[in-house]
Amino acid sequence: MSTTLPTRTEQDAEKPTGELVLRDVEKSFGVGENRVTAVDHINLTVKPGEFVTLLGPSGCGKTTTLRMIAGFESPTSGSVLLDGEDMLRLTPDRRPMAMVFQSYALFPHMTVFDNVAYGLKLRKVPAKQLKEEVGFALASMGLTALADRAPNQLSGGQQQRVALARAMVVKPKVLLFDEPLSNLDAKLRVQMRLEIRRLQRLLGISSVYVTHDQDEAMSLSDRIVVMRSGRIEQVGTPDEIYRTPESVFVADFIGRANFLDVTEASTSSREGHADITVLGQRMSARAHRDAVAAPESVLLVRPEAIRVRRFAEGDDKVAGNHGRVLNAVFYGESVEYEIETEVGTIVAVVSDPVYDEIVPVGDLVGISFDPERAWLLPAAS
Repeated sequence: MSTTLPTRTEQDAEKPTGELVLRDVEKSFGVGENRVTAVDHINLTVKPGEFVTLLGPSGCGKTTTLRMIAGFESPTSGSVLLDGEDMLRLTPDRRPMAMVFQSYALFPHMTVFDNVAYGLKLRKVPAKQLKEEVGFALASMGLTALADRAPNQLSGGQQQRVALARAMVVKPKVLLFDEPLSNLDAKLRVQMRLEIRRLQRLLGISSVYVTHDQDEAMSLSDRIVVMRSGRIEQVGTPDEIYRTPESVFVADFIGRANFLDVTEASTSSREGHADITVLGQRMSARAHRDAVAAPESVLLVRPEAIRVRRFAEGDDKVAGNHGRVLNAVFYGESVEYEIETEVGTIVAVVSDPVYDEIVPVGDLVGISFDPERAWLLPAAS
């Protein structure tokens, strides 16, 4: 879907920017004993041009938060500010924002061109300017040849691109995305993720994206906001969220994780590290600031950090440093092992495997990992 974009005048090419601030926002439904808090006093700042994703399981409050930003829900308390202006006094149609919905929400009786032009017509944009703006949006999304088609003549991916073009053509300060790719097949989702990110960077529009798909969040975001039970668990870059999660919940929700019990933990002479005993070995591992002081700690080791080798006769069998293959699944670019050890089942992913060297089910293997690729966490987190 790579497209050569049309040139625009300097005035047209100005990129809208907007700083979005959620200040102590709370949303409750019901009264008395039936009162349910969907969003529990969250604070968040989206910097101009930043792509921020709200990520979490169903019912964590991410969609309610998005709807309060858009104006479809009113906070019980708190404020929503855009470039310092209070958005709560503005109805959704008066907020300088645009939303891309999960269901596309295209008008079936309108052509692609008219669907994209709808927002500009409401704003009474002159006909010549409207044609230029819609033409630019269609070209940006590779839709120029489909301008006269009806929505029911388009594929799911094409309909989603029309919805995106309709949102961006009005030059909003903030783009809002409500799980826009969930109706697409896996391959098309990947293509549309790249397209959304490309256009967002091109236009420099502050964006808030809601999803429960970790891959989408990791590939799209400048920062990820992990939510749980209406609260923010952690805000960070994809790398921070994945490699140094603030809690066991975040570690378990983002990607796959092995949690190894630590029998002993003490402060290390290396800053940001702790001396621990795990898998029967003493080592220094990167550590959360509260890990050593916690009553119990666990070591997060991602499956791709586990090294697997055939276990030979005569190798030392230290508790946990070996195991038996329960399952081995070949995916082409990787092989995934489930290994039964004395400390529990460990998942390991080996990249670019040689097929003939895959260890069969039932064989004994040795396992190890680089402690610099692990992360010590308080178990109670």
